[in-house]
Amino acid sequence: MQLTGQVTADSLMTLEAYTKWRKAHKADVIAHRKLRSVQLGEHVSVQFESETTIRYQIQEMLRIEKIFEEEGIAHEIEAYAALLPEGSNWKATLMIEYPDINERRRELARLIGIEDRMFVEVEGHARVYAIADEDLDRENEEKTSAVHFLRFELPAAAKASVKAGASVKLGCDHVNYPAHLTVAAETLASLAGDLR
Repeated sequence: MQLTGQVTADSLMTLEAYTKWRKAHKADVIAHRKLRSVQLGEHVSVQFESETTIRYQIQEMLRIEKIFEEEGIAHEIEAYAALLPEGSNWKATLMIEYPDINERRRELARLIGIEDRMFVEVEGHARVYAIADEDLDRENEEKTSAVHFLRFELPAAAKASVKAGASVKLGCDHVNYPAHLTVAAETLASLAGDLR
């Protein structure tokens, strides 16, 4: 898969080429996704996106939906492009997971606003709270969504500290879901590669 820093129709593979590539590389992409996934407490996971994860997601959608026309390809790129890190930030998908449907309904009602209480804290710097759901609002007065899209915009000094090896905490200070952890070194090394 060609990595360019952005995803364009010209940089995507044809359905035939992708099907061959997928057989040889699917395990690599799954390992990359796992490396960039952080479990925060028992019920929240944060998948930090990258060009690799977004390009794979677009290619998968094109494959599953058998999309090969320019307009359809452009639509898929547009749908996912906002999740590409831009050099000054980390972008992530927040997933709230409760297997039992009744518990999920109850907890999503208790967790309204959780997406705005997610933060990263680079060692020696102030917390950076997520800018959430820039595409559309994903909650109402009764409940929050089980999926949110987050952007952590890092100041230049914090980016430099990450590149120099500072530790980073990921956390949530929502009153009904207080949790934080130090991001594992191998995950942080991958995330540092997103910063320019």
